[in-house]
Amino acid sequence: MAEPQIVDLSQLPGVPCPCGIARRAFADNASFPGTIHLTEISAAAETHYHKTLTETYYVLECSAGAGIELDGTIHPVKQGTCILIPPGVRHRAVGNMKILNIVFPKFDPADEFLD
Repeated sequence: MAEPQIVDLSQLPGVPCPCGIARRAFADNASFPGTIHLTEISAAAETHYHKTLTETYYVLECSAGAGIELDGTIHPVKQGTCILIPPGVRHRAVGNMKILNIVFPKFDPADEFLD
């Protein structure tokens, strides 16, 4: 049986990504099929997509007028918004925000493609 695991996301090292800086948890936990990321998104976020990963963004905080661009259409977001992003959907955050990103299967940097 798997053991419980507690992680302070804010204490994990930040890794640059097309969105900004991600702090990724549970990549080394074989009993959990995904990863959880605390991501600080900058206004310079780049459009990208994944061929196999499904991402779920939960907006913790964001600047006024923030949005999510999904396949070229910008949708407004606010604190508490949750966005499901299936594989193949080109996406980027618009504006500064902090999100919790739930990724299945486990995040793989080789499955991150820029246009």
